[in-house]
Amino acid sequence: MKFREFAEFCESIEKITSTLELTARISEFIRKIEDEQDLYNVVLFIMGRIYPTWDERELGVGVGLLYEALENVSGKKKERIEDLVRELGDLGLVSARLVGERSMLTLEFEELTIKRLREIFDEISGLTGEGSRKRKILLLTGLYGQSTPLEAKYITRLIMNEMRLGVGEGIVRDAIARAFGVSEEIVERAYMITNDLGKVAVIAKKYGRKGLEELKVQLGIPVKMMLAQVAESFEEAIRSGNIAVEWKFDGSRVQIHWGNGVLKIYSRKLENVTNALPEIVEEVKKNVKEGVILDGEVIAVKDGRPMPFQHVLRRFRRKHDVLKMVEKIPLQLYVFDVLYANGEVIDMPLKERRNILKEYVNESERLKIAEQIITDEKGTIERIFNEAVNAGHEGVMLKNPNSPYIPGKRGKHWLKLKSVMETLDLVVVGGEWGEGKRSHLISSYELACLDTTTGKLLKVGRVATGFTDEDLEELTEIFKQIIVYRHGKIVEFLPK
Repeated sequence: MKFREFAEFCESIEKITSTLELTARISEFIRKIEDEQDLYNVVLFIMGRIYPTWDERELGVGVGLLYEALENVSGKKKERIEDLVRELGDLGLVSARLVGERSMLTLEFEELTIKRLREIFDEISGLTGEGSRKRKILLLTGLYGQSTPLEAKYITRLIMNEMRLGVGEGIVRDAIARAFGVSEEIVERAYMITNDLGKVAVIAKKYGRKGLEELKVQLGIPVKMMLAQVAESFEEAIRSGNIAVEWKFDGSRVQIHWGNGVLKIYSRKLENVTNALPEIVEEVKKNVKEGVILDGEVIAVKDGRPMPFQHVLRRFRRKHDVLKMVEKIPLQLYVFDVLYANGEVIDMPLKERRNILKEYVNESERLKIAEQIITDEKGTIERIFNEAVNAGHEGVMLKNPNSPYIPGKRGKHWLKLKSVMETLDLVVVGGEWGEGKRSHLISSYELACLDTTTGKLLKVGRVATGFTDEDLEELTEIFKQIIVYRHGKIVEFLPK
């Protein structure tokens, strides 16, 4: 498939706001794609993704590299490009403008295809070390040099993971179901297990419902984590009889894949955080049998008490001086479920999975199996709840002991009862430079939530208090790398 065809399709749906119409148009478009590789890539690209969310490969292309490539192609200075960004508010539109005015033009070139673009992206993501920056700029310059303005617009948006089409996972899931005649529920389950809608689309096209139903949990490919619904009261929890009660820890969810000599740890967002948690890696390797996928929670502990959740996040995002952080913020792992034990076990009842968990895990000082009590007594649940809160944790988890593990689903098989308000999953989209001694720091941050159906980010507010100078130094270093727009002290970030 020519990339021009993809770009033209994106342009044709950019202004559509109806979810039903978007689903229908995308369904019709992907149904006509014959080549499996093209289908795979198009499904990812239309959501603004180059790789599945769990794939560790990254382009490593920031705004600075894009500016340099666009300078090379257009002959315009960086200052002019920044002016255009302020004027148009979208680096994709800026790219289209500059490519349309380019001074460097390849007179004869092969028209860009989806496959060729994938090859270029793969080459860029594989570049590291000395000379990699120069090579990336060269590849990007060549890419823009052979592109039409419309192609350049969507190449840039794709690189920035922001297609601005209002197309999220929900729309693409439903489009796949409609295109290949399978139910949305089966497509959803396949996606929760594979975390790869491109793969799901290819299998749906090639093998239909049967192929999707045969997909299994695999070592090394993270599975969407089962989620809990909020319980309003202790009475609600015991309406269905016996319930498995566990502490709800004040930490961060992890999924651990351990087999064939390879251990990987994924966060709730399915990011690989293995290198940030060396002591957890060591404990699992020493105390857990291979061939297993575990679900658990990592907590930071000091003097036997849990440290605030923010300390765990600091460990997760640390890339340098990791061993210093091990001493500063020590971690413990509590495991409470198993998804794979030399074979998929998610359809087994929780009480059976619990027995398997005990067979595979030997407890140690840093590695514990979460305690669980099965009861139908309100008083027992209240006692465990109070014990958890008094120990510095959030409350209790209340689980149906006969329930399967349902990836990615939030339902009544798992309930949570907390002593504090529900947490929110938000993304940082902007900020503002500080004043006085904090003038070199981004000291306040604008937050947004994700509409998973449309893929759009909806701004919800700003946070500016509770940060130490050390926190702000660390945050500024992270976010200044992804600034895409500046206006005085106000900055906007490439959402990550």
